[in-house]
Order: sequence, then C-alpha cells, then structure tokens
Amino acid sequence: MSDGGVRSPLELLDVMGIVEAETSEGLRHLEVYCPDGLLTLLWHGPRDATDVVVTLGGAIGGLLGPARALYLRLGENLGEEGVAVMRVHYRRPGIIERCLLDAAAAADLAAREQGRRFIFMGHSFGGAVAVQAGVALGEHTAGVVGLATQSAGCENAAALGGTPLLLMHGGQDQILPVQASEAVRALAGGGELVVYPEADHGLASVSDEIATTLAEWIPARFAEHANRQGS
Repeated sequence: MSDGGVRSPLELLDVMGIVEAETSEGLRHLEVYCPDGLLTLLWHGPRDATDVVVTLGGAIGGLLGPARALYLRLGENLGEEGVAVMRVHYRRPGIIERCLLDAAAAADLAAREQGRRFIFMGHSFGGAVAVQAGVALGEHTAGVVGLATQSAGCENAAALGGTPLLLMHGGQDQILPVQASEAVRALAGGGELVVYPEADHGLASVSDEIATTLAEWIPARFAEHANRQGS
C-alpha cells in the first residue's frame, strides 16, 4: 500500500486490471495486466495466510521451478499447512529491476490480505531477484532461498543483515558453477550453502532431498520470525 506519497509496488506497475479465477481448491490463477506486459501469479493456500512464500523463475521465467517442478510441489504441500505460496511469472523475464518489482507486487497483493512474513525463493537468475526482494522487504523478510543462483545482482546481499539465507547448488552445474553461490554467501557475510556433488543446474536428481529440506526449513524460519516480532 502507498504511504506518505510513496507508491506501492502495484501502483508502480500502473496496473490496468486484475483477473483471477479459482482453478481448483486452494489454487487461484491471477493475471495482472500492465502497460508493459502480463504478470501471472499462481496462488496456493489461504488467501489470508500470514506466512507467504514467493517463488521466482530463471532468466526466461516459468512457474514450475527447478528440481522436478519444486514450486508446484511446495505450493500444494505448504498450502495444506496454511502457508501461502505465490508462483510468479515475470512480465519481462531477464530484466532484474522489472522482475524485482514483480516479486514485490506479489508480496504487495498478499499484504493487502493478511500477508506479514515473506520468504523469497529463486532459481538461477531468480536467486538474485530473491536476494534483492528480501533486502527490499527488510524486516518483513523471514528468509531467502537461492537455488543454483547467480551472483550477478547480489552485490547488495550484505543488506540482508541477519535474514536467514539458504543456498543450494549442484556440484556438476555447467551453467553456473557452485562458486556462484559461494560468492553470494560471501557477499551476504553468512548463510548456509548445501552442495549436491552430482546434481546439475536443474537439480532434478536431488528433487526429493530439496523438497524435504525446504518442507522443514520454511516453517521453521516463519516460526522464528514470528517469535522475533512477537506475533
């Protein structure tokens, strides 16, 4: 929402209209029409969820995520536990400033309901978007997850401060070597890096391991954030 003359992310998009439909129980499809493109959101879980995960694709966008459609899997599982998952397809994939605004607009939509705590998760290029979104939302960010993330665009990662940062990378990644995640951790001044020695950029071979780790890590970070905020 706008405050003191500052325009909110949705206002900055100059939204012309939003169309939404409930495509199945617990899943809504939103199309946000903007002058320079269509922002698509798939929103799992309760509309009024306090805890919200925003998932972000790579440089060409996408809604399913790496690791055998990880984002869909998380949306279905976490949604049943009362956590909202918003899967974002950018208006203009590959342009980090615009993709950051798309991520912030998704959070803005959730905040207009009951969204108060956010975890941003991104793959490859989307990892940099997730870092920047985590910085932008500041105290409302409960965590950031980078999956085979790039380091370009993460130069301000130190501004995450004490925000929990989880990085996962394949040791056989031929697109972005594991050193990219190591650089992000160094820029942030901390964080956890999990390396899967035999996995490639898509992380398909370790999809179950990643899903299991995140099924524990995400609720734990939201609980920690709630305790810190006293809510």
